[in-house]
Formats: sequence, structure tokens, C-alpha cells
Amino acid sequence: MEVDLFGNEVSAKTDLKLIFGENPFSILDAKSGSWQARKRKWLNLGIKSEVGRDATTWSMKDWADKKGQEGTLKGNKLPSDTSIFDPVLCELMYRWFLPEGGSILDPFAGGSVRGIVANYLGYKYTGIDIRKEQIDSNIEQGRSILGENIPNWIVGDSNRVLDTLDGEYDMIFSCPPYADLEVYSELDGDISNMPYPTFLTAYDSIIKKSCDKLKSGGYAIFVVGEVRDKKGYYYGFVPDTYQCFKNAGLRLYNEAILSISLASAALRAVGNMKNKKLVKVHQNILIFKKP
Repeated sequence: MEVDLFGNEVSAKTDLKLIFGENPFSILDAKSGSWQARKRKWLNLGIKSEVGRDATTWSMKDWADKKGQEGTLKGNKLPSDTSIFDPVLCELMYRWFLPEGGSILDPFAGGSVRGIVANYLGYKYTGIDIRKEQIDSNIEQGRSILGENIPNWIVGDSNRVLDTLDGEYDMIFSCPPYADLEVYSELDGDISNMPYPTFLTAYDSIIKKSCDKLKSGGYAIFVVGEVRDKKGYYYGFVPDTYQCFKNAGLRLYNEAILSISLASAALRAVGNMKNKKLVKVHQNILIFKKP
């Protein structure tokens, strides 16, 4: 009898979901019952990725303005249109693409999820975020869940921190700002508040410096999605991300679609289709490998 990645005994006839946690296909369904059940277990640990985050989202700002409410959304609880990272996706990426006890570098750390899931599973996570209040919140959550075994969260501009950060890593795993879709701060060096051409220059530099610290044979995984400019056209953020990793010497090894909760998609569809815009209900998982 063999043992799967999660310690369960399996046979040749065992369901793929039992062996791998979810089907290792190029479409990952975050809406499925098994995914949602696993997500609830993670959240029941006390993970609250939304804590410590302030953001202005263009889509929510437009909606809020129409409703006569504040456009800048502050406080501990963010609306459903503001991204909160999925802990199940973290677990799968770590178990599928990391060696046991492996190390992770995250140049756009954001909330606590990726770090807490990593260290809870026995990996070693280092995450960089420019906002001190976010890192302070992450550390507080980490201690409440993990005790003293907390991730290594660093406050600073990744473009500068990476110049002095020591060591090599087994994986790069991150979810960068989607251009100016969510503006997290007005801090100098926060790429979310930059015009897209400036954003792309800084983004390319951060990816290059991160990949320089990735071990040969290691994987770099970015979760990204397309973003519209203020005229409604897509920037081309996904192909631009491909190019940044190509510039850093990595090649695309896998790609997948994360099919996410429909949530308010049905409510937004009528308004979107007045301008012939499809409602986006997926994210792109880009997996690069270093030669």
C-alpha cells in the first residue's frame, strides 16, 4: 500500500483527489465541494488574510460611487471584489512543487495566507511587503496560529530588499498587484500606485531579482489575472508576466486556470454586458521552471 502526499494510504484504484488533494489538471475548480471543505478547515485555524489591508479597487470604487458610498474601502473586512488568497491553492502548490521542508520566497507577500500555510505544513516562507501595517498584522496572526514558528516577513520595497537578501530558495510563489486594480498605498516603491509602464519596469526588476535567488530546477509560480485600463481595454498583464520571467531566464513549464467562486458575478453580468465585457471568474496560474 502506497502513501499519498497527505499521508493517506492509497491503492492504484484510488481517486486522484485522494492522492493529490485535488485533480492535478490544468483547470482547478475552487468552487467544488472538496475544495470548499478543505478551505473551511484552513480558515478555521484563524487565518484572516483581509486583516491589515486597505485598498481602493477601480471596480468597487465605481460601484460604491454609484451607491453614494465611500470609494476607498478601509478596515478589517474587505468586499468580495478585493482579492484574498486561497489557502487551498497554497497547499496544493507547495505539496506538488516543493521538496519536503523546502523554502519559499514571496516578493509580494500581501496578507498572511501564503506564509501561514507554508510554515504550518513544515516549509520555510520568506515574504516581503512594503506596508508595515500589513506585516505587523501578519506577524500577529502568525503567532496566534503557529506560536514562535512564524514565517520570515520583511517590511520593505522588494526592489531594494532583494538586493541584500541572502540565500537561495526552492520556490518563488506570489500573487503580485494586478497593476492599479487595487491600490494598497501611496508609498514610494508600491507598484500598485504606478502608471502601467512604470509598474511594468519595476515588476520586471523584482521578478529578475527574485529569480536570481531561485535554485536551479526550482519553480516560480505567479497567480495573475488580466486587468482593464480606464478605457476598458486589457493591459495584457498575463503575457507581460510571461515576458518578465523569460527576461529572467525562466521558461513556462505549466499553466492552469483557477476557476473561482461566482460570488457577485451574476449581479455584475448585466451591467458588464452593456459594454460587451465578459465577467471574469478565473485567475491564471503560471508555473515557470529555472534551468
